[in-house]
Amino acid sequence: MENYGLLMEFTVPEAVFDLISVGGGSGGLAAAQRAAEYGAKVAVIESHRLGGTCVNVGCVPKKVMWNAASIGLALGDAADYGFDVAAGWAAGAGHDRPKHDWPKLKAGRDAYVARLNAIYERNLSNKGVQYVRGSARFLDAHRVIVNGQTLTAPHVVIATGGRPIVPSIAGAELGITSDGFFELAQRPRRVAVIGSGYIACELAGAFLELGSEVELFIRKKRVLGQFDAMLGESLLREVRAQGMIVHEQAIPAAVRLDSGLKTLVTEDGREFPGFDCLLWAVGRAAHVAGLDLARADVKLDAQDFVVTDQFQNSSVAGVYAIGDVTGRAALTPVAIAAGRRLSDRLFGGQPDRHLDYRTIPTVVFTHPPIGTVGLTEHEARAQYGDAVKTYVADFVSMYHAVTTRKSRTNMKLVCVGAEQKVVGCHLIGAGADEMLQGFAVAIRMGATKRDFDDTVAIHPTSAEELVTMR
Repeated sequence: MENYGLLMEFTVPEAVFDLISVGGGSGGLAAAQRAAEYGAKVAVIESHRLGGTCVNVGCVPKKVMWNAASIGLALGDAADYGFDVAAGWAAGAGHDRPKHDWPKLKAGRDAYVARLNAIYERNLSNKGVQYVRGSARFLDAHRVIVNGQTLTAPHVVIATGGRPIVPSIAGAELGITSDGFFELAQRPRRVAVIGSGYIACELAGAFLELGSEVELFIRKKRVLGQFDAMLGESLLREVRAQGMIVHEQAIPAAVRLDSGLKTLVTEDGREFPGFDCLLWAVGRAAHVAGLDLARADVKLDAQDFVVTDQFQNSSVAGVYAIGDVTGRAALTPVAIAAGRRLSDRLFGGQPDRHLDYRTIPTVVFTHPPIGTVGLTEHEARAQYGDAVKTYVADFVSMYHAVTTRKSRTNMKLVCVGAEQKVVGCHLIGAGADEMLQGFAVAIRMGATKRDFDDTVAIHPTSAEELVTMR
């Protein structure tokens, strides 16, 4: 029967395209729309909502929650600026906070995401891209089947993104992932967040500033292990000051349900009871299950990410991969840039066009936010040794001149060689998310410390510290 089914698949009439994007997230959509602009006949296959992780359960709804949490922090400072906002407040973690309507925020956020889904679909239609709703499977390197229909193209892009990892321990199903965070209808009272990466830190901060009691469980003694050490150390200082409890060297062993609440058990035998929400943020894996990539002979690495070269080529000619499914720089703008450059190369007459994965800026939307670009101090010293010189700043921004709450800002420039070329910039503090973009341009262009020094400062700002460090 299995062989008969396989034969039936190959007798289905084929729809022919120039490019097929298997995945309708940021990268797949970018590649498809750029190819269509060059006149290519394109299809996008997506089994869920258009926009992928970023629009539906990532960057976009997360930033809405971060904005809400930022308002909560500002309201906490309002009295110090002379505003009478005491009425209707409830005690929060670390300082007084106003009552918050989580369902109202969720409704507004979800409606915004739905509008974006519709906009993406209209954009595909306007550009003449065929949108196919369904799950694709490869028949061979240039043919996929979806909803019983075979689609074929000389160029096929794998852009299926990633998925949250849930650990293989007893009771793990009692927790939720970042996907589940955006499904919560009510704000949980007490939350355990397990993880030390940027997703764990971002969601833990959102919970905290919107009124939940939050405990963060990390495997080692620091968070954000892939970032400059200064950033992780500073973030732990800040979240602890805001009332978050951080448990170091806490490796999960099991989760159990006790009287309707979750208890986390760690490998060293400690037990942490009483959580009405437990969130796993322990990493993400490539979303390749069900694609039948073996039929296309597409090579995967040990973590099931699609192996690609600098031009996004997979191990098979005419098959490409972009975005989180490659395991490289899992960031929405990276996927978009890689997708556009791929189509520039394939259809735009630009044979050498590709994404340079060096010097990619990124922001962690914690409170305070983090901005980072280029080499960490550790990476720079491993590569350049004694030729590295760093400049640091540690201060309380002017915003906190009159507030009871004090939050410190930390900055670091990593410079190399006699000319002191700036190869890394690392920031944590209010405004870091917005100020990094311009400095990332300067660093990519090869700016030196002298270039920074010769730039007139904008006063009074936190950003001016980057051009006045000594």
